[in-house]
Amino acid sequence: QVQLVESGGGLVQAGGSLRLSCAVSGGTFSSVNMGWYRQAPGKQRELVASISSGGWTNYADSVKGRFTISRDNAKKTVYLQLNSLKAEDTAVYYCRYTLSSDYWGQGTQVTVSS
Repeated sequence: QVQLVESGGGLVQAGGSLRLSCAVSGGTFSSVNMGWYRQAPGKQRELVASISSGGWTNYADSVKGRFTISRDNAKKTVYLQLNSLKAEDTAVYYCRYTLSSDYWGQGTQVTVSS
């Protein structure tokens, strides 16, 4: 059974930085596309960034130039570096593992104070 565990969220002032991690267990990793999503209160879950098994990355327009997704296949972990945070980045951040099925972590809260 694939399990994903996110960590690294917290409370930060606007302009600050955080690094989120998503550790994967119970499944293959290097051949899997991974993504970070977020859901703010009252809003739909949205894609923030994704990274393919080959390292290709994709970002939502709202985070381009501020967020960076990366992966460490040896550690079976995907990261999301969040810089220049804004109040509108406040949300629960989830990672997604996509192979034959989709798996989600439990989420980590990011709160940006203005």
